[in-house]
Amino acid sequence: MSIRFSGMTTEEASALRAGGPDANGQAATRAISDGEGIPCRHCLKLVPKGEPYLVFALRPFSTVQPYAEVGPAFVCEAPCVAHLDAASSASVRLPDVFTDSPTYIVRGYRADETIVYGSGGVVPNNTIINRSMALLEDPEIASVHVRSASNNCWQARIDRDG
Repeated sequence: MSIRFSGMTTEEASALRAGGPDANGQAATRAISDGEGIPCRHCLKLVPKGEPYLVFALRPFSTVQPYAEVGPAFVCEAPCVAHLDAASSASVRLPDVFTDSPTYIVRGYRADETIVYGSGGVVPNNTIINRSMALLEDPEIASVHVRSASNNCWQARIDRDG
């Protein structure tokens, strides 16, 4: 099986940079990275120390419903290239944002964006790929979301590729 990691879309990031509203209807706020754990949800890299970034409320779902969690997120203030990897299990690379913490929450969602109960768990960062591939073997699971184990912030989405 091939999988694909993705963050927020370029359109979403561009809209925030242009002053557009976040998931709470507010403009993003500006901050400067201290180099400690500021993961951009667009390029899926850590914002380097001294670089500006935007803080905003993110709802990484297409619908508003009980399972559509909203939480804080960051995006590079300067335009960055969207992360979009596709690879087989032998060659997929974990995006840079997952080097920031030793553990993450990995959880499966149905096509209607509801949680598949029993699919979620806290896993070491070096097992995210294998755990996601195992979850995506289940036809009920349409996508996998990865969240911070310490703050529950959404980090990225993983889909089957092809």
